[in-house]
Order: sequence, then C-alpha cells, then structure tokens
Amino acid sequence: MSRRFKHLIVLLAFILALGACSRIGLAYRNLDVIIPWTLSDYLDMNGEQKGWFNERLKEHLSWHCTTQLPGYLDWLDRLQSMVENNQITDAALQARTAEAKQAIAETARRITPSAVELLQGLDDRQVAEMNDAFAKDLRKREQEYLKPPLDQQIAERGARMDKRLNDWLGPLSVTQEQRVMAWSTALDDQNTQWIANRAHWQKQFSAAVAQRQNPGFPQRIETLLVNRESLWTPDYRKAYANTEAQARSLIVDLMAESTPQQRQRLLKKIEGVRKDFNDLKCLKAAQSS
Repeated sequence: MSRRFKHLIVLLAFILALGACSRIGLAYRNLDVIIPWTLSDYLDMNGEQKGWFNERLKEHLSWHCTTQLPGYLDWLDRLQSMVENNQITDAALQARTAEAKQAIAETARRITPSAVELLQGLDDRQVAEMNDAFAKDLRKREQEYLKPPLDQQIAERGARMDKRLNDWLGPLSVTQEQRVMAWSTALDDQNTQWIANRAHWQKQFSAAVAQRQNPGFPQRIETLLVNRESLWTPDYRKAYANTEAQARSLIVDLMAESTPQQRQRLLKKIEGVRKDFNDLKCLKAAQSS
C-alpha cells in the first residue's frame, strides 16, 4: 500500500507545494499509513506492543480505505477538471488545499484514541528513547537545512522543487525554472522558522507524554496531532502563511506557462493515482456494497 499512498501525498504536495514542514509534517511523513503512526519510528516497542500496533493498524487502514478513499477520488476529479479546463487559479488551489487539510485532520482525529492508548502504555525507558530520537531528528535536520549558508539553502530548495515538478510535468522551460528559483528566494530563511516550530512541537509532545497518566492527556494529544496549527509559534505562523501564498502563486504561474505536453503528463500522473486507488480490493468492496 505504501507506494499508492506516497503517490497521493506527492500529489497533495504538488498542490500544496509543501516545500516546508506543515500539518503533513512529522505526523504524516510515512504515508504508507496516512496517519501519525510515525511515532513507531521513534519507539522501541516490545512484542506485545508490536502485536497490538499491527492489529490496530489493520483496523485503521481498513477504515481509511473504505470510508476516506472514495472522497479522495472525488478530490482527484476536481483536480483533473482544473487542469483540463485550464482553471488553475489561486481560489481553486485554496479550495483544494482546504479539502486536503480537512481529510488529513479527519483521519488524525479518528486514530487519536489509538495513539493515546499506545503512548499511555510506554514505560519510562521507552519515553526516554523517544525523546532521544526526537533530538537526533532535530540535529539531522539542522545539519541538512540550517547549517548551509542561506544562498545554498535557497538553491537546494529550488532544486528539490525542480525535481518534484519534473516528475509531474516533465522538463521545465527556462522561464519555469526561473520562476521556481524566484519562489525559493521568496521563502528566504523559512527553514529557520520551520525547524524552530518543529522543536517547539516536539518539546510540547514530550512534556505531554511525561504526564501520560493524567486525565487531560487524551485531549492534549488530540491537540498535538489534530489541531497542530493552534500550537505553532508566531514566527512560523507568519512564515507558513507566506509559504502557502508563495506556493499557490508558483503553481498558478507554472501552469500558465505550461505546454500541452506538460498538462497531458500531469493528467496522466493523476490518472495513475486514480488507478492505484481503484485497484485496491478494500475500495472495490466499499464501492460494490
């Protein structure tokens, strides 16, 4: 299942242009499950916990496939229509973005009780290891995204976006490549706010887990997983608003400059994602019931 879901998130990333960490961020990095089970990357679970985890994961994936994916197909229809009718506008992108965020939040809300149960069952050693893994994650990202000089960060960000766009549109024209670089330049030192906010979230998550037997723990975890934006730092909130606006502007401009061949490639990629979803047995079962 992982390849199909990764294709979806790349498609979402194209529309959201998530060059920076956002709501999808840490919780949705491994899209083979589309839910914030990446906690498993930071935890050394014992045999009993792994067995429980795998069974619960199957339940959530079944729910997601039968109840959520049909809506994703509708979303793909709206996206396809935008491309076919050359209606890639700022307003349309805002609408698709809002729909994607709502879908992600609904899934996160659904699995929160399971995440709470998993976290409440951790012992102190596992919590300490989780916190160490968080710290290692931050150091790695700081090394990759903050240590290089700002001009290098901008160039590398542009190169990453070029690579994504080449996959979905094919080779970019000189004008399109220049537009991508202008987009990356406009984000300036956004990496700083992104990683600072990531550290801020991880600190709050660790503090919550330290109090995991308290009555208010489930609500706190729901806030951390579902309502992440409410916990953003003021600097990141401002940076993220700029990131989204710059992303929409980039996509509008790139599509305005796109060739018929590029649009056909994009439509073919969208159709490929649709086929992957339609081929899922659980989705077929839901559609025939």
